[in-house]
Parts: sequence; structure tokens; C-alpha cells
Amino acid sequence: MSDMIERFQNMLDGGQDSAMLRFSLGNALATDGQKEAAIPHLERALELDGGYSAAWKLLAKTLVDLERPQAALSTCERGIAIATDKGDLQAAKEMEVYAKRARKQLDAGEGA
Repeated sequence: MSDMIERFQNMLDGGQDSAMLRFSLGNALATDGQKEAAIPHLERALELDGGYSAAWKLLAKTLVDLERPQAALSTCERGIAIATDKGDLQAAKEMEVYAKRARKQLDAGEGA
């Protein structure tokens, strides 16, 4: 996977920038276990294309994985609305699952 990360980073360093490139780099980083490093790239993908359902979904999942339930829940809410408006019902369903996980994390945090 590090070859993919390097390739995407080289493209970015070479002046290319797009929502798809940022999403691809964020996805490669998250898959490689570098979830913290993936966050800014996924956020930038959404700055470049706020309607990118896959980026909303991956950002939500990554935030849940990093146990940041408040940020994950906020991301899910926005992402679900956008995905639903676009008719991307599968992405919306997946984000509903991540929202449930985020709520469980919040509930567990209150009891700790």
C-alpha cells in the first residue's frame, strides 16, 4: 500500500489536486492504518467537492475508528443528508451505521 501512498503524494507534491486525488490518498492512508494522517486529505476532498458521498462515508468511518464520536456524528449527519439528496442510498445507509457506532461511543464515554 505504501507504493500507492507514495504515488498519490507525488502527484499532490507535483501540483495536482482534486477531490478524487485527496480521497484516494486518504483511503490509502486509512487502509494502511495511518488513520490520523488520512483525516486532512478527506477533509480537503470535501472542501473541493462537498457532494462526494464516498469521502463523507470514509471520513465518518475513520473518525469512528479513531474514537472521535462527536466529530463522527456531525460528519454522518451532514454526509447522510448529502448522500440522500444525491440518491446515494447505500452510502447513506452505511453512514447511519457509523452514526449508531458514534452514539454508542458517546454513551460509553458518559458512563466512564
